Formats: sequence, C-alpha cells, structure tokens
Amino acid sequence: MSLPASVLVVGLARSGRAAALALAQRGVRVLAVDRSPDVDASRLTDAGVEVRVGTEEVSLLHGMELVVKSPGVPGESPLVTGARRRGLPVWSEVELGWRLLRPRPFVGVTGTKGKTTTTELLGAIFRAAGRPVAVGGNVGTPLTSLEPPDDATVVCELSSFQLEDVHELELEVAVLLNLQPDHLDRHGTFERYRAAKLRILERARHRVVPRELGLDGIPFAADDELPAEPRIPGAHNRANAAAATAAARVLGIDDASIAEALRAFAGVPHRLELVRERDGVRWVNDSIATNTFAVSRGVAAYDAPLHLILGGSPKGEDFGPFARELPGHVRSILLVGEAADGLAAALEAAGRQYTRAGTIEAAVAAAAGAARPGDVVLLSPACASYDQFRNFEERGDTFRRLVEALR
Repeated sequence: MSLPASVLVVGLARSGRAAALALAQRGVRVLAVDRSPDVDASRLTDAGVEVRVGTEEVSLLHGMELVVKSPGVPGESPLVTGARRRGLPVWSEVELGWRLLRPRPFVGVTGTKGKTTTTELLGAIFRAAGRPVAVGGNVGTPLTSLEPPDDATVVCELSSFQLEDVHELELEVAVLLNLQPDHLDRHGTFERYRAAKLRILERARHRVVPRELGLDGIPFAADDELPAEPRIPGAHNRANAAAATAAARVLGIDDASIAEALRAFAGVPHRLELVRERDGVRWVNDSIATNTFAVSRGVAAYDAPLHLILGGSPKGEDFGPFARELPGHVRSILLVGEAADGLAAALEAAGRQYTRAGTIEAAVAAAAGAARPGDVVLLSPACASYDQFRNFEERGDTFRRLVEALR
C-alpha cells in the first residue's frame, strides 16, 4: 500500500511503538509523541523515529499528513482534536495494521466481555484445522507488529477504543459477543460506547451477533448445540464458544476441528483462571472482570459458596443493581481499593454484609481464614486496576503469587 510521507504517532504504549516501528521500516518519516516524560524510546530512536515525550504541543502537527492514535489516547487529546480541525486523517493502530496486512482475510471480535477468550479460541480452532492464522489486536500483539504468511487469516480482538478511528477496515467475519455499559469514564455515555462497538459491523461480509440483541446477522446463544462441550467453565464461556463456532463454520472449518479445539482450549490467564486448589478450596483469578457485568457472569459460573474480592479504581458504573442482584451463594465480600466506598454504599443499600480489606494481600489472608472445603475464592473486581496496579495483569499476577504462597 502507498503510505503518507510523514506520520505523527500519538501515544507510545505497546500499539503506538509498534505502529511507529512499522512505518519507519517502510521509509516513512515518523514523529512519535507521548505526554508522559517517562517513556523508554531507545528502540524507536535506533530505528530512526523522531521522539518527543512530555508534550502534546499542537505545533507538532506541522508538516504531518496522517495521525495514528494509540487506543489509550482519548479523542479529546489536543493533538487529535488539532488534527481533526486541520482536516488531517486520524487512524487507529488497527486501521493502519489492516491496511499493511491486506489482502489477508480478517476476523474481528468485540464485545464488552469475552473478547480475548473468543479470539484465542478462534486461533485454536484454526490451528486444529491446520490452517495458518495470526492472532493479534487488543489481545496483546499489535496488528502492526504481525508478519503472518500471505495465506494466513488474521483474527483480531477489537476494543471500543480501537474501533473509534477505523475508516476502511473490512472484515470477512465480525463477531459481536455482547453489549453492556463499560468504559463510561472514557466514552461518557453508553450510547457512545455502543456506537463505537457497533462499528465492527459496518463493512463486514458476515456478522455473528447475539440472538438477544436482534441485530442482522448469524445469531448465537449460550444454549446453542455445539460439536463438543467447551473445556472452559461458565455459561458465558459457552456463549463465547458458540460465537467462535458460528464464525469458524462461516469460514469453512469442519466441526471435527472445532470440537477438537473446544475440548482442548483451557482459557486465558486472568479469566476465571483456576490458580490453585488448597485444602478443598478453589482460588480463581478473574482479574479481567473490570465491570459488574463480567463479575455477574463469573459468579454465575459456580454453584459453590463464594468469597468474592471486589474493588479497584472506579469506571463510572452504578454498583446498585449489581449489589441487589448478587446471589445468595456469595457468602462473603471483601472490598479493596478506591472503589470500596461506592461498593460499600451499594452493598449496604442492598442489605449485604462486607468486609473492608483494603488490599489484595489483606483480602487473600481474610479469605484463607474464612473459606472451607468446597468453597471458591474469586478475585473478580468489577473495577479497573489503576489505583494499586499498572494493569489488570499485574493485579492478577499478584493474586496468583499470594495464593501460591499460602501454606
């Protein structure tokens, strides 16, 4: 594809760094910018990328023909709004990655929850069928860093942040898993969040959509008949498996290969991950559950008595409905992090008991003392992690380390 002569990359986390390197390797003049002064840009500068950190000066747009925006950069960023005022195109890293990788067929997966699991499951189905596949996007590997063979299918997880700035992205199959309020601190309203998610359907040849949403496409539901029962637990994971099965069938993959993958796929870390069984107590890491919708699905995956660890940094969600609908098998609730006050108020209004643990360390210690054989201790926070951790992975890793250290 033909690329602009000069590109401004805004945001130098994983996606931004990958985009800047991919462009520089193709002879584009790249100016890479991040508002944080603490960015390690040595690899970029070695590749010939000009780097500016600790600034969002709009003057940096001078001479640029395109802006590539990392998903963590809000649309209200001075450089992004300045680019739009000047009529400069603004692409997400996904848009750039798709343009660099076409004409390979793309499968896109989005939804409030279940994206990573379904994306990785689709990758496993392709591999079981002996078909070349590359898995990337929000799942952790930026599209602009992929170098798949020419005959590979690209399966990519797409977040609402990545879908905000797609323009020509075309998908062979678009999978929409579910839609519930999330990231309201970024999008402002559920309507804006929903609109970003639905962009995945705009130029898709085939659409796989939840039956209950009533959208045009191939419907799926958790109670669909599958070629095999999935190894991963929970009704929500059965729905993820149904969506992946529908997408795989559209792409001509046989049921025997789908069944093989469903039986073998053990899931993804931090998503109902069984960390340990100790003295008959199962300890489960669901750190990815950063909203109440995800927690409700995780809680419903178990019928044993539950000790639930909740809290972190709030995302603007109303905890009231969640607190009122918590089932009776949730025997104890341990609150951590900045959202503890909001969660406590909602639980008190719902007549539910709780304990303020404060930290993951204290919550694990309290749960170890309270849990009995047959119980489940579930870290499923309903909140982001940024008050005490860099990301949900670090939070889940900390939980895992503490649990493995229990004597």
